[in-house]
Amino acid sequence: MNRHQIAKLRVASQQIAGTAFRTPGELVSWLGAVQAQDFLGSLWSIGLRLPGTTQAAVEQAIANRSIIRTWPLRGTLHFVVPSDARWMLKWLTAPAMAAAKKRHGRLNLDEKILILSEKLVARSLSGGNQLSRDSLYRVLESAGISTKAQRGYHILWWLAQKALICCAARNGKQPQFALLDEWIPAGRIIDYDAAIAELALRYFTGHGPATLRDFAWWSGLSMTDAKQGLDGVSAGLVATECGKDIYWMSPKTAEVVPASPQCSLLPAFDEFLLGYADRSASLGAKHVPLTRHPGGGMFKATIAMDGRIIGTWNRTVRKTSAMVALDLFAAPKGAIQRTLKSTVGRYAEFLVCPVEISLRGG
Repeated sequence: MNRHQIAKLRVASQQIAGTAFRTPGELVSWLGAVQAQDFLGSLWSIGLRLPGTTQAAVEQAIANRSIIRTWPLRGTLHFVVPSDARWMLKWLTAPAMAAAKKRHGRLNLDEKILILSEKLVARSLSGGNQLSRDSLYRVLESAGISTKAQRGYHILWWLAQKALICCAARNGKQPQFALLDEWIPAGRIIDYDAAIAELALRYFTGHGPATLRDFAWWSGLSMTDAKQGLDGVSAGLVATECGKDIYWMSPKTAEVVPASPQCSLLPAFDEFLLGYADRSASLGAKHVPLTRHPGGGMFKATIAMDGRIIGTWNRTVRKTSAMVALDLFAAPKGAIQRTLKSTVGRYAEFLVCPVEISLRGG
């Protein structure tokens, strides 16, 4: 198997080329977790995999509590389904919390402050209350706990890692926080061995073909624990070689005959790229700098064609319409231009508003 074949099979396993799923909850459960640090982008990560779904429908799934946004993997925001949230937070957050201790030391966030913050936030949200970040910051400040210099963010992050709070639905454009135990019902708690095996199965079926190193990166597990998880489910997976690497996937993915070239507008932190340690199957080395914002190194939204990244894009939302600017790595041919127009049309359906296109290439 070559790298292009790997990329095309990932389009299938990640449900980009077509899906049998109908709801955000079904899709998120299949993928295991969907990166969600860019909120609006993460809504589209789900929407692009569910034809006919709108942004409002994905937000409704959050409000209905069929998907939940929290910090279960690598200390980073993801969407997961409620039945997975507690066991993921119990078993997968320790590395990120340990790594944060140095940062907490520099911010003078000692155990006493964190414990007091926990009590204050729990009291403020108790009884079904939902508060914005700024409102919670005011709660902390009123008790003499400074939230400046990112202290507030790190306090709320720590409380989410401890499974005290999670993100609730938005109020207008403002994200809200709620107590995890009040926002979603009690979920299953499985032991550690079962957890990493479950995570491995979900990853390789929803992201495969992928390597052990890819899984370790995505999950935040050590290579030793990632291997243990993979070993626990490898009998139900298919292995294939590419160069010196072994790639794992579900038997269904292995049987896929890739469809005609599929074009997609991927948000900046989409699982199709960020879900792997090695992204070279989809992104050529010479194009890597073009997918990062200058200075900060943050990822741009990208355009994928037949599993390969062919450019970047951004959107500007107005009151009643939007503008999508496409920036291709090479000058587009007529067929690609027509495909891109259709792809942007799908995004317009998701936003439920007219979308103008600006195209630049080469």
